[in-house]
Amino acid sequence: MTIDAPSDAPIPSVLPKLDEIRQRLRSRTDRQDERRILEILAGATAAELDQLLLELDLRALLGDVDDRLMGPDNRTALLELLTAERLGDLGIPARAALASALQRGRTGRLDEQALRRIWIGTRGADVTRLKNALDGRGGYHDLHQLFYHDIDDDALREELLAHIAREAVAVSASVSTREVKILSDIDDTFYANWKDARYPKKTVYPGVLQFYAELDRGPGAEPGRPGDLTFVTARPGDRLGLVEDATLEALAARGQLAATVLAGSFTRLIGNRAIAEKKLENFVEYRRLYPEYDFVFVGDSGQGDIHFGQRMLELAPEAVKAVFIHDVVATPEHARLDLAVGGVRLFDTYIGAALEALELGLLGPEGAARVAEAAIGAFRAIPFPSHAHRQPRRLEMMLDVARLNEVLPPSLLIETTL
Repeated sequence: MTIDAPSDAPIPSVLPKLDEIRQRLRSRTDRQDERRILEILAGATAAELDQLLLELDLRALLGDVDDRLMGPDNRTALLELLTAERLGDLGIPARAALASALQRGRTGRLDEQALRRIWIGTRGADVTRLKNALDGRGGYHDLHQLFYHDIDDDALREELLAHIAREAVAVSASVSTREVKILSDIDDTFYANWKDARYPKKTVYPGVLQFYAELDRGPGAEPGRPGDLTFVTARPGDRLGLVEDATLEALAARGQLAATVLAGSFTRLIGNRAIAEKKLENFVEYRRLYPEYDFVFVGDSGQGDIHFGQRMLELAPEAVKAVFIHDVVATPEHARLDLAVGGVRLFDTYIGAALEALELGLLGPEGAARVAEAAIGAFRAIPFPSHAHRQPRRLEMMLDVARLNEVLPPSLLIETTL
């Protein structure tokens, strides 16, 4: 059964309830405040409760309602109410908001049991929706963080992952084409920021944003669900999520507004193979969270991504549909051909990447053409320091446009003048 999304229209009867709860949460709550909050929530209709959870600061609610030494156990009662007695009244956005609030700060046994009830009480395609809703909330408190860092009970984690796997089987059986999660590196893949001195530093590569968008959209007439981009980076994570949040802010400032970040490790920061193995560890964990999806990886030739892509293909050949590598070190043609035989495709521009994706059936002709048009427009705006810096990159772009035009229908041919 699909759990309906909430209506955008506010429910008038919610407003006084919302105002009273907020008023009681503004100062330190006592037993009377907590009892009244529980009464309001318990007495709300299904639609009212769903909207209340979407409007309230749930982190404050869960933090202010307490289990007291001499009783009553109001926090326990609150979690029982929301995640057991009334869970069926909550849509996926409200469930995601509640799960997100539970993972903030220390996640104790009571919180983990509440999380268990949310996940076990969600079935079928709604599990996929809940996972994506958590990842779509922004910040480092995402699905991967919840399962592999916030939940401490190993047995519980495995139980929930087994539930995800079971529900994914039904989801996969109900669709003709599986959706794709796009995994991407950042430095020298999204923008020039490590070994690539050919472009001005921090230049977002022409066409990369559109390439992500088109992979996310898919090749069919009906676009896939948007928001399936995850960055897998060597940048080390930290317990407070500062690196992940700063990375998301930097990506948003450069046009990539929605994404998830899987960070690296300080202990795996030295050496391409160590970096690749940490990325692989993240991929293995991430794939267990999304077994109903296929995967595409976009990386670069400068820092272990070729090895990572090869290991992905070895580990999950049926699920990894492509490995695209932005060549920033002038890999010889014979080496490119050898890598292509093993499923690793190198490209010079994102127009070339779009051509590779078109050949693999991951983009349609219209999508590939949109990548090319976006790349050309972005290239024209890059402030190269000199003509000598710009000209080789211009020739790469024109060459890939010509190659793409060879396979596009006449109505989609790209203008080659730059």
